Amino acid sequence: VDGFSHALAAGFDVIGEMDADGSHQPEQLHLLLTALGEADLVIGSRYVRGGSVVNWPLRRRLLSRGGNLYVRLLLGISVRDATAGYRLFRRQTLEKIDLASVESTGYVFQTDLVARTLGAGMTVREVPIEFIERERGDSKMSGAVATESLKLVTRWGLRERRARLSRSARRTR
Repeated sequence: VDGFSHALAAGFDVIGEMDADGSHQPEQLHLLLTALGEADLVIGSRYVRGGSVVNWPLRRRLLSRGGNLYVRLLLGISVRDATAGYRLFRRQTLEKIDLASVESTGYVFQTDLVARTLGAGMTVREVPIEFIERERGDSKMSGAVATESLKLVTRWGLRERRARLSRSARRTR
């Protein structure tokens, strides 16, 4: 999130994120840039038609797919790959969402930014990419990261459901 804030301060109009370990291919960046003409946030998605994951072990695939399903169910969003780290934002998008209040320290900040973008009435578009597992280095995914994600998504989902119920109760009075 600090990187996004620095990019805003530097005056960039398009601000992106991608893994530096080769998992996200720079050759696919043009797909995201093209789609940004019709969206406020574009996600390079592993889980839309045409997207794929190469060389991930079954456990990691299940964790990622399950996490994204959990996010869709609890937050009521239709984004298929809210945890993806290959994305482009319009400057105005990041200016509308409150980056200073992002409460996560792990990867769940990506989900948080998707939810905030949608909650502000902006458009999120997913484009298919091929995600390739790194050949060197270690994943930063850990039990602590997964636990933080589970806790925060659950909290946000419950908060959203309470807000919907409250709005519904006020309309029926």
